[in-house]
Amino acid sequence: MAKDRARLGRAAEQRARIHLEAHGLVCEASNWRCRHGELDLVMRDGDTLVFVEVRYRKSAAFGGAAASVDHRKQQKLLQAARHYLAGRGGRQPRARFDVVAIEGERLHWIVDAFGA
Repeated sequence: MAKDRARLGRAAEQRARIHLEAHGLVCEASNWRCRHGELDLVMRDGDTLVFVEVRYRKSAAFGGAAASVDHRKQQKLLQAARHYLAGRGGRQPRARFDVVAIEGERLHWIVDAFGA
């Protein structure tokens, strides 16, 4: 069961990355981990650094994929992003948080899903 979830998660992240790259974003990092959690994708959109949370659900039942990025998850992502930025040093780029919600075959890209 855990292997199936991991496989589905990797496939969803790959699908999201391909979609974002097709729209001009460039991948800087994937599955970046620190003590605060994991950043699924770190992309560049021009001069903006984009932290992308990828969520997959079989269907939109129970609120769907996007709704699963609740306040608690957002706070963890913010902490991980701060840690990522601290490791870069120098002048920090503009940053935003996007969510790619995949429900079955439907992909929905939410730009600037929540703020810092």
